[in-house]
Amino acid sequence: MLRIGEVAARAGVSVRALRYYEEQGLLEAARTPSGQRRYPESAVGRVRFVQQLYAAGLSSKDVLEVLPCVHTGVATPAMLARLTKQRDGIDRQIAELTAARERLAEIIRIGEQHVPAPA
Repeated sequence: MLRIGEVAARAGVSVRALRYYEEQGLLEAARTPSGQRRYPESAVGRVRFVQQLYAAGLSSKDVLEVLPCVHTGVATPAMLARLTKQRDGIDRQIAELTAARERLAEIIRIGEQHVPAPA
């Protein structure tokens, strides 16, 4: 079992984030007789996964709904529609960022060809 600080450090999040996840029902902790939180080793992977879902633009409510589906493989049509919409939005962002990166690379190449030689 891991202490809250250990999970936070391993997962790369703050202790406050872990408390928030627990409040939202995204993470469960056992309590010692003195009230300290103890997490299983699997909590680190779960927190990282939650972070990925947040980074993908899902809300706490969506994440809470998705997590059981990851384990059971069962999803509602409405959830699948939301996730598909979210994925499509990420695909659009990736395409836009890729185009911007390619344009910047082109500008850099052009600029490098016109750099004055040192005197």
